[in-house]
Amino acid sequence: MIPEETQDGPSASEESPRLQATGSVCKGSDTLAQTQRGHLQSRRARIHQQISKELRMRTGAENLYSLQLLKEELEELDRGLHTDGPGSEGITVPMIPLGLKETKELDWSAALTERISQHFGEDGTSYEAEIRELADLRQATCTPSRSESGLELLLAYYNQLCLLDARFVTPARSLGLLFHWYDSLTGVPAQQRALAFEKGSVLFNIGALHTQIGARQDRSHAEGAGRAAEAFQRAAGAFRLLRDKFSHAPSPDMSPASLSALEQLMAAQAQECVFEGLSLPAPAAPQDCLAQLHLAQEAAQVAAQYEQVHGTMARPPVQDYVPFAWTTLVRVKAEHFRALAHYHTATALCDGSLAEAELLALGQVFEGPPAPSEPRRPALPQEPEERRKLGKAHLKRAILGQEEALRLHAVCRALRRVDLLQAVLGQALRRSLAKYSELDLEDDFFEATEAPDIQPKTHRRPEVRAPSFSRVKVTDIFHRLGPLSVFSVKNRWRLVGPVHVTRGEGGFGFTLRGDSPVLIAAVIPGGHAAAAGLQEGDYIVSVNGQPCRWWKHAEVVAQLRAVGAEGVSLQVATLLPSTEPLSTGDRRPALRGLLRSQKKCGWETPAPARVSPRPLLGWSRKAQRGQPGGRLCPAPHALAAAPSPSSSPGRQ
Repeated sequence: MIPEETQDGPSASEESPRLQATGSVCKGSDTLAQTQRGHLQSRRARIHQQISKELRMRTGAENLYSLQLLKEELEELDRGLHTDGPGSEGITVPMIPLGLKETKELDWSAALTERISQHFGEDGTSYEAEIRELADLRQATCTPSRSESGLELLLAYYNQLCLLDARFVTPARSLGLLFHWYDSLTGVPAQQRALAFEKGSVLFNIGALHTQIGARQDRSHAEGAGRAAEAFQRAAGAFRLLRDKFSHAPSPDMSPASLSALEQLMAAQAQECVFEGLSLPAPAAPQDCLAQLHLAQEAAQVAAQYEQVHGTMARPPVQDYVPFAWTTLVRVKAEHFRALAHYHTATALCDGSLAEAELLALGQVFEGPPAPSEPRRPALPQEPEERRKLGKAHLKRAILGQEEALRLHAVCRALRRVDLLQAVLGQALRRSLAKYSELDLEDDFFEATEAPDIQPKTHRRPEVRAPSFSRVKVTDIFHRLGPLSVFSVKNRWRLVGPVHVTRGEGGFGFTLRGDSPVLIAAVIPGGHAAAAGLQEGDYIVSVNGQPCRWWKHAEVVAQLRAVGAEGVSLQVATLLPSTEPLSTGDRRPALRGLLRSQKKCGWETPAPARVSPRPLLGWSRKAQRGQPGGRLCPAPHALAAAPSPSSSPGRQ
């Protein structure tokens, strides 16, 4: 939206008489129409100027954080370049990191307090500490450090969002919060009321932070190249997971086309790290032709993947919001690594003799899998002079490719400021020219034919790996509400009690089963529990005022055994049908029959143990479960009712 601008000059009604008085209007023309048309054209011009200004600002600001990361990386590598000297092999081509999505502040308090009060039947204001902890965690994830600790912070928040989603959100009922996020590529704001948008944006930032960690690695040694490759693999996995699990994204950077392009880009950068790791160890001998042939195919593989990425980025809609510098750099890398493939092939052809195994490997480099429609390829050279001429032909293609990479680098203004990239490309060109001068003879009157393409092949393809969510163990912030299997908005219940139950000659008159929370498996007709209003299928949530939603079966039994003749005060949660409105207070008929399909009449009928729900995204909710404080430690005296082992239903 362009704001309206006020006109600096006089209005149309004032301008026309003035122009007529001065005689500046042509005879026979409509003065008012001319003036209005002129003002309209001036206004259009000002609006176009404002639009151009906004576009320039957007172009200059897009991926500002990403470019800053690139500059920092280049400064570090430039220092290494000056240390190693102009002929060093330790310098590497810069990578493309992504900037993190930015967001606005979010107030969780009102929505969560209302949801806890209405659905869970508790005082929502008593959870201010938990809500503040969630808000602080979200605020911390807005500026994570570019390290493993920052990554763990994002993973912890994502895990908490999954727990929050499981407890407070249903497909028909959202939290009602409006989540604001800015597009990482264009800076355009987007907003949605779905918690899935928050989760997807955080997952995007997890992938983006992996790219930043990978780009900051020192790839001049094998360990750093391996860490960088793994980081880019994790980034590709995050974007793939985001593309598969989240749909209808409101921002361009989270659209399926963008995520597919980013996944391909990160996979190509991981493959580049593999090539760099393989090229670091020096060959055992100058005549190690097999190592050179393997490097040639690895470089061709990297070039092929970057060519695929460039094709994706150059097509709409991705080309509309991906920076031009990215697209150009991807094409530069494709040309650079294709030229490296020809250089290593020429080195294998010209340095030393070729054994039978090396000739076979050379044939695979040139030919690859034959296609029925292709013409028969020429036979491989057997004589040293023929191999030298073919090597010269490959060097010519390497020189042409490196010159093309330098030309593309010079076309892009953003890349022209990247001195290290120009140094890498210039070094590769000088090395090829030096090699060509060694092979060029004065009496070489016949030029070799065009060198064939190098077939891409890799012996170590990096797999796309999803982020390791299980590496960060989290405790549910809203742990006090109870186990997710029961106490979530997907279930409806009524809190009943406190209900006072006294002990009779046969005990309290009910049987317990399960853990966290403990379930009333059966109620004896005519017993004290039935008289108090307890029913089969109720969950015990409080014993004598102590919350026991997370207690084990043995703990509840021990508390009941410890009470005297005065009895015990219980609070229970009764499950309701999904169509019954939620309420507290007077008891209404509860949902019955939860266990009748598995139980016969009688107290001693064993019931199967409660199966805990499957963990979300692989992390365990059982870790670090805190127990409610202030529990009574019952004395080990016998109970009036029959004893109940902890591994079987307890009859009280």
